[in-house]
Amino acid sequence: MALAPSGEQIELSNGDQRAVVVEVGGGLRSYTIGEQAVLDGYALDALCSGVRGHPLIPWPNRVRDGRYEWDGEELQLDISEPLLDNAIHGLVRWRNWRVRERERSRVVLEEILYPTPGYPFTLDVELTYELLDDGLAVTARATNVGSRACPYGVGFHPYLRLAGAARIDDGLLTLPAAVGLLSDERLIPHSREAVDGGDYDFRAPRRVGATVIDSCFTELERDADGLARVVFEHSDGSARWVLWLDSAYPFLMVFTGETLAPSEQRRGLAIEPMSCAPNALQSGEGLVRLEPGESHTARWGLAVL
Repeated sequence: MALAPSGEQIELSNGDQRAVVVEVGGGLRSYTIGEQAVLDGYALDALCSGVRGHPLIPWPNRVRDGRYEWDGEELQLDISEPLLDNAIHGLVRWRNWRVRERERSRVVLEEILYPTPGYPFTLDVELTYELLDDGLAVTARATNVGSRACPYGVGFHPYLRLAGAARIDDGLLTLPAAVGLLSDERLIPHSREAVDGGDYDFRAPRRVGATVIDSCFTELERDADGLARVVFEHSDGSARWVLWLDSAYPFLMVFTGETLAPSEQRRGLAIEPMSCAPNALQSGEGLVRLEPGESHTARWGLAVL
C-alpha cells in the first residue's frame, strides 16, 4: 500500500466534528462537522497545495530577496518563491512532525528546528490541535533552546469553505480590521491605509463577490475576551464559521486564491492569523525577539455557529 504524501494521518473526533492532522507539515488536512466541510483541504493521496492548513514557522508570509540582518549578521534564506524572488512561509512546511501526546479529540505535535545557514537558531516547537465542544482550537508554542537570541514569527494558513457552494463569491465576510497594508508587485508591504469605505472595508458583513484580496490587515477590533473574530457565512444562512485569534496575532492575511491552480481558485477563502507582518524579518514589524529559554505562545481556532 502506498504511503500518503502527507505521512501519518492523525484523526480527531468530538461529537459530529472530525479533523485530520498530518505528519508532513504538521497541518490540518481536513475539518468537518457532520457532512459539512469547514476547510478547503486536500485528498489523502494528494500533495498539499496552496499551503493548505500549514503552520508558518519561524516566519509567516514573505521575506524580500530572502535576506535579513540579525544582531549585525547578514543572513540569506533559500528562495522558496522564485517567481517573486522571496523566501516564503517559514521552514517547517515539509518537515515530519512527531506526536508527543495523543487523545481522541486532541493531539500535540513537536518539531526541533535545528540551525541552518539562513536561520542559525534552534527552536523547540509544539503544536496542539483540539476539538472542543464548540469547535477547533490550535495552539503554537515555540521555545528558544539555542544559545543566542532569535527572530520569530508564526502564522497558519486555513482555507474556509462555504457549505454547498463551489466558490466563495456568495459568502458574507466580516473582517474587524481598521487598517490594510499596501504592497508592491512582489507582495511586500510599503505603507498602511485605513480601510474606511474602500474595497477592503469588511467591518460590517459584506458579500465577497468578485473582490480580489491578497492583503494583510491589522488594528483588529477585539471583544471583551481579547479575541478578534472573523465571520465567514453563506448568504442564505446555511453555514456560519467564526475564526478567532488571540492577542499574539495582531495581523491577519486574507487571500481569495487567484494564483492557485485553476481548479482551486476561489474555492476557499484563506484567513491567516499572523504574529507579524509580511517581510517582518526585514522590517521588524511585529517580529518577536526570543532570548535563550524564552517561549512564545499563540492561539487561534474555529467556532461553528
